[in-house]
Amino acid sequence: MNFGEIARKRLHFLVLLIAALALLPLSHGAFAQPAGSAPAPSNATANAAHESAQSPNVPSQNAAPATLAQPANAVKAAPGAAGSGYTPLDPHKWIKGQPEPGAYWFQPQFSHDGKYAKWFHNTVLMPIITIISVFVLGLLLWVILRYNRRANPVPSRTSHNTLIEVIWTVVPALILVGIAVPSMILLNHQFRAPPKNALTVKVTGYQWYWGYTYPDNGGFEVISNMLPDEKAIANGEPPHLGADNRMVVPVGVPIRLQTTGADVIHSFAVPSLWFKLDAVPGRLNERTFQVDEPGIYYGQCSELCGARHGYMPIVVEAVPMAQFAAFIRSQGGTMAGEAAPAAPTAVPSRQPQSAVEGAPGAGAAPTSAPATPAPAPAASGKTA
Repeated sequence: MNFGEIARKRLHFLVLLIAALALLPLSHGAFAQPAGSAPAPSNATANAAHESAQSPNVPSQNAAPATLAQPANAVKAAPGAAGSGYTPLDPHKWIKGQPEPGAYWFQPQFSHDGKYAKWFHNTVLMPIITIISVFVLGLLLWVILRYNRRANPVPSRTSHNTLIEVIWTVVPALILVGIAVPSMILLNHQFRAPPKNALTVKVTGYQWYWGYTYPDNGGFEVISNMLPDEKAIANGEPPHLGADNRMVVPVGVPIRLQTTGADVIHSFAVPSLWFKLDAVPGRLNERTFQVDEPGIYYGQCSELCGARHGYMPIVVEAVPMAQFAAFIRSQGGTMAGEAAPAAPTAVPSRQPQSAVEGAPGAGAAPTSAPATPAPAPAASGKTA
């Protein structure tokens, strides 16, 4: 009995099995989102200290963030300012999205797109990948054992088999259709146009820190630098992930996030919110996302951008709308429909050195301006 006859008699069930897998994503009920996962526990364990050689123009990783260059339109952040009513979330209670030591799976997801993508991976992709891998492995072992020279000294002369050729053409096509349907739905969710009521936040990547601008609320910019390890641990935040100022957004509101780079290409990525968007100089990229639960979510720059690429973390703080309004007022901004207050006082600042022609490097001490020559003495009226 040759392989074609065996396939004709015993492999009919594969067509029904693969067809059922392909039709599974077409069920609208299968797209229901799983219940929210429990928040990841806070990890405040200190990383081992290490030293690395770096240019004298690059500040130490534990240098105070205030020594870094800041944009000219930056407004000094004042979280918890007296009378503002805004209090940052406590990291001991509200950290939800962060890397977990030893983890190799996706982080718990706290956005609609993230929950759908995680369902798609776990329910559709992994079963299909597993079934195909096990089937191919079993088929390979069976052929090796059944059709080797010792067990089958006279090989089959069959050159064509219609049934087998139909199976290996139709079944992969059905599998691809089954994968394509939820894939297109996910792409549509991720890149749909933001609604009119979306809140705009502009993220600017600098070497090597972030700036968060709120165009709909006064246009102020909050500068975010990484905290030194000891200060992050004292605050209850993970080392290398804590920042002095966070990107504060409201919960349950669509966010129109725009990214750009001030110097080189950066990438704004927050895994627990299923969000990653490049920040390219001279270009404004845009995507919509929405945070479903209050909490603190960590990310990092995901594009190699220079010597301190690993030291520009992202911290997103999602709060109820009332607390978000308090944050806006604490920065001197306004909510929609409110009268604009007096202009906030800007801290002394300068242009980022990465944008200054001929600058030795970001973080270098500013070059003092040349002394102005003393004016010439007034003529006495006498002639020589």
